[in-house]
Amino acid sequence: MEIRQINYFIKAAELLHFTEAAAACFVTQSTLSQQIKQLEQELGMLLFDRIGKHVRLTEAGSVFLHHARQIILSVNKSKQAVFELNNLVIGELRIGVTSAFSSVLLPALAPFSSKYPGIKIVVEYGTAAELEQKLKQAELDVLLAFHEQTDSDRTSLEMEHLFSSRIMMVVSKRHPLAALKKISLANLAKIELCLPSKGFSSRDLLDELFHKANLSPLIKIELNNIHSLLSLVDEGNWATILNEKALITWENLVAVPISGKEYYKQAFILWQKGGYRKKSATLFVNELIKTLLG
Repeated sequence: MEIRQINYFIKAAELLHFTEAAAACFVTQSTLSQQIKQLEQELGMLLFDRIGKHVRLTEAGSVFLHHARQIILSVNKSKQAVFELNNLVIGELRIGVTSAFSSVLLPALAPFSSKYPGIKIVVEYGTAAELEQKLKQAELDVLLAFHEQTDSDRTSLEMEHLFSSRIMMVVSKRHPLAALKKISLANLAKIELCLPSKGFSSRDLLDELFHKANLSPLIKIELNNIHSLLSLVDEGNWATILNEKALITWENLVAVPISGKEYYKQAFILWQKGGYRKKSATLFVNELIKTLLG
């Protein structure tokens, strides 16, 4: 089994078309077909059903595709590790980020890219659950998220606490409530709110708080994008409830504390447990911490 055969197989599995896969791999269609056939002979099972000019993955092909991607990922990580032995900070850095973390992440991107121009940065947004799964499968190098630590996390993730961020009401400086020193949960329930969609950690906490207080908030808009949500609030007519760190880059927004018990979200840097940590990922985390402290 050769790496090139695995690469040919992955591309064919993604495109489900041998001619297009061959073109994408810069080889002839006959070469790609021959290499995949040799791979099937070695495995002792067909990876594709061939129906005229069309192909589709067999059950064995679907199983092998998952492992093939892991093999290529491991090879690439091995190459990265060898490069880093020579202090060559290059390659691709894949960072997973929950939407509420955007304002914390963005100020660190430009200075890091300037210091290390050889690194291509890929930022992937999603819910904490989605991104954690990708991190566990080594599809991400590091994850930045507001997170509640569970027993299962301790066995599959390595977590470094970054900071705590208080849950606040957020409004524009032009909003009538902007001058308040505090607001109660009961009064919050009377205000028309624009909130993150269910599944966001801050939203899950809010639902729990309102439920325990036997309150039904006036939720008028739900968004699964924090930047869009804050843009609406920035226009001056809406209020939302978020962690205060989400406002770092929003100069026209103010955070009003919720009276009574203070509620916090915990921010973590998450790593794959026992996985190889890219030098670029470690350097980026250092830059992020420097930005936060600055």
